Amino acid sequence: MILVVGSGIAGLTAALVARESGAEVVIATKGRIDDANTTHAQGGIAAVVSPDDTHASHWADTLRAADDTADPDAVMTLVEDGTDVIAWLMLDCGVVFDRDADGRLAQGLEAAHSHPRILHAGGDATGAEIERALIGAVRAAGIDVREHTALQDLLLSDGSVVGARLMDSSGRSVDVGAEAVILATGGCGRAYARTTNPAGATGEGIAAAMRAGARVADMEFVQFHPTVLADGEAFLVSEAVRGEGAVLLDDHGRRFAFDAHPDGELAPRDVVARAIADAMAKQRGRPVLLDATGLGAEHLAARFPTIDRAVRGRGLDWARDPIPVAPAAHYLMGGIVTDIDGATSVPGLFAAGEAACTGVHGANRLASNSLLEGAVFGSRAARAASRYRPTTVRSAAPIRPGRSARIQGDSADDFDREALGRVMWEHAGLERDAAGLDLAADRIEGWLSDLAEPSSVADIEDLGLLTVALEIVRAARTRPQSVGAHHRSDPALVPTAA
Repeated sequence: MILVVGSGIAGLTAALVARESGAEVVIATKGRIDDANTTHAQGGIAAVVSPDDTHASHWADTLRAADDTADPDAVMTLVEDGTDVIAWLMLDCGVVFDRDADGRLAQGLEAAHSHPRILHAGGDATGAEIERALIGAVRAAGIDVREHTALQDLLLSDGSVVGARLMDSSGRSVDVGAEAVILATGGCGRAYARTTNPAGATGEGIAAAMRAGARVADMEFVQFHPTVLADGEAFLVSEAVRGEGAVLLDDHGRRFAFDAHPDGELAPRDVVARAIADAMAKQRGRPVLLDATGLGAEHLAARFPTIDRAVRGRGLDWARDPIPVAPAAHYLMGGIVTDIDGATSVPGLFAAGEAACTGVHGANRLASNSLLEGAVFGSRAARAASRYRPTTVRSAAPIRPGRSARIQGDSADDFDREALGRVMWEHAGLERDAAGLDLAADRIEGWLSDLAEPSSVADIEDLGLLTVALEIVRAARTRPQSVGAHHRSDPALVPTAA
């Protein structure tokens, strides 16, 4: 049996492909089956599906956006497999992508892409449509889905993963044995005060893998989405809006993004996010403005219905007036280290999607590559897990790994998620320096040292948030150079004028 933990595009794809490969499959997901980051994805899924686009172009765009820090071989796997994955999503799973007036797949342009290759569904409801279709396919396949079931820990025997300890919403734990476990638990955006991620993005999958001895990498690379509605609760305003022609303005009505990059609003996300942060600093923290008025009310409502409803629901008319936006934590480029088939450094453990680090994103993810990554590597992980055969004999009672010893820090304040969010936003956010990272590490280590053994799903989430947040801070401390989404502002590291 293969246990898949998580029910976004990576987890559902993995479950379906594993079932197609002849494996018995169980999906465990912390909330409802549709309660995943995938459901909230607006912009689309990037893939080469037209004859005037090429895999080489998509490959080059991905490497360029990543500041040439991505793994070239992994990126080529992503873009080449991506074409077949789109066909599988449409033909086998029933995903309905938007089409143009001629009946061809509609393809949009987003930041740092050299070609319009972004497929979308329902205008700006791409993730929701993919999730709908995959859930339908999972149910049609008769796959066992256990909702409201969180990952408490992985089970080990002779150094191999042989299952997982799961916890239901009542706090009851149960051990589930498996030939292989695929983690598709997503990222940890909720470690930050301001994030586009849903409440369940708390990092416990990555944390459990770390406790089991799995390697993690690139944890310092946290992507901040540049344009998140700065009126009430954070709501992402898709990159595709800028791709359609919306522009960024400061308080003086000036398009400031060109000061940071010749591509202006369509520069890589890390560049645009920092440009917005710089503009906000110059205007005493006030958000900048996204001006989409030139697109017209009819086009905005038709192309971006979800955003249109959200914006108008807050009393804003973005067809007439620019709307306030600011950056927010959005995506973790690092995670559990895997090869291109999803295998981690621990036998029997596989990972895919945002929880994994395949090397395809490097220091900065290219827009709309995340859904593609989830489908491509979820599929590859499923096939590899289906072929995997344990080399050790399972013990009758697998040993659950213990919590790592923590360094005692300054725990003068009691832990709560808001305090963690503030610490991470201020000291491990868009800009970092040594003093701030040291302060963050001390504070988080102190909170971890005081944390009791989890007895509820909320406790599991707290442990996940603190464990992954500390790893982000530690990784950021060890990289003194600025690259991609990791920007150091230490005075000694800032180049002086000639």
